[in-house]
Amino acid sequence: MKIIENENMPKANGHYSMCVEHNGILYLAGQLPFEPETKKMPDGIKAQTLQTLKNVERILLAANSKVDQILQMRIYIPDVELWGEVNEVYSEFFGSHKPARCVVPTNALHYGALIEIEATAFV
Repeated sequence: MKIIENENMPKANGHYSMCVEHNGILYLAGQLPFEPETKKMPDGIKAQTLQTLKNVERILLAANSKVDQILQMRIYIPDVELWGEVNEVYSEFFGSHKPARCVVPTNALHYGALIEIEATAFV
């Protein structure tokens, strides 16, 4: 197991790693929709979904991978009613690439976020 850390990745706010590589597979911690430069969260589920996907992409690039190497995603949302808008942005972001995915309706997410996404990809 190798912890992937560098200046291009956000720092973890707790006792976890943002990205771990094992046998060529990357495991990304759940990402929230914070903009890296401002540390602010955009308003609305569509903007938060896009920002979170960009945050996942940023970590993948820093770990020498890319979006079309994502194998699986887990998406957490506080209300299943948000699923349609999440799926719309997700579909536009990924285009023809279709990783395995689950969407999990939860209770409130940390910091009031409307979405959290974790990913598994290969190097």
